[in-house]
Amino acid sequence: MTSELLDQALVEEATKKSGLVWVRAAGAPAARALWHVWADGGVFLVGDGAEQPLSGLADGGSAEVTVRSKDKGGRLVTWTATVAELPARSPAWDGAVAELKGKRLNAPDGEAMTDRWAAESRVLRLTPAGAVLPVPEGNLAEAPVPSPATTRRPVPAGLPRLLSRRRKSR
Repeated sequence: MTSELLDQALVEEATKKSGLVWVRAAGAPAARALWHVWADGGVFLVGDGAEQPLSGLADGGSAEVTVRSKDKGGRLVTWTATVAELPARSPAWDGAVAELKGKRLNAPDGEAMTDRWAAESRVLRLTPAGAVLPVPEGNLAEAPVPSPATTRRPVPAGLPRLLSRRRKSR
């Protein structure tokens, strides 16, 4: 019993303090970084539509949640969760959205985001189920997904001369 309570406390404290969790849906090849809010004994996520993708997370399914350290970024704890989708505009949805909208940074539509979430997004609750998982051994790093945003191009040939001229003129 004491071990269960300690696991519960570890999951809650670590997840509350971290602004980002890594979530891997059952059967998914890799985890995805998602922003979240911890409230009422579970993690709330908003996604799909114009928000973060929640692919693979389905109502009634399960997921593996890895919580990182906010200061060092390293893995603190991994736990299994049951996934529940909250129906839009239900009392549970309203409570979750009230918590989530305070943590949503740089929303393009300000206060209208809750209407957008009701129309095009899903709000999920991930509830801890079972014991804390053991820390996996070895390196779990994966290569980044190919994207033109991550491709580095060579420095233009004239840039070093341009920069050195600026320093001399000062």
